[in-house]
Amino acid sequence: MERKTHTIDASGKILGRLAVDATNILRGKNRPDYVPNQDIGDFVIIKNVSQMKFSGKKAEQKIYYHHSGYLGGMKKTPLERLFKKNPKEVLKKAVYGMLQKNKLRDEQIKRLKFE
Repeated sequence: MERKTHTIDASGKILGRLAVDATNILRGKNRPDYVPNQDIGDFVIIKNVSQMKFSGKKAEQKIYYHHSGYLGGMKKTPLERLFKKNPKEVLKKAVYGMLQKNKLRDEQIKRLKFE
């Protein structure tokens, strides 16, 4: 099986819609020989991630949570702060959450690249 490389320009696109496009290519749903239990997706390169948009009030209201495992170890990071620090991480989290929760997910997310 030969994997192709798809390039997506993120400038002016909304986060969720961009993540759906990338997820479908990573999973291989754009191919005629798609099978859900096989990893047949292609590579995705995303350009201009820092120029993507957010719909509604997500920039102010959305919060990413992380727990350290210790008592009182809940960490909160607003989308706005994470986007200023690392816009690629915001898109990677969105795509990772949209991929199937199985053994293929870790292999598929490795094919997501940024420029």
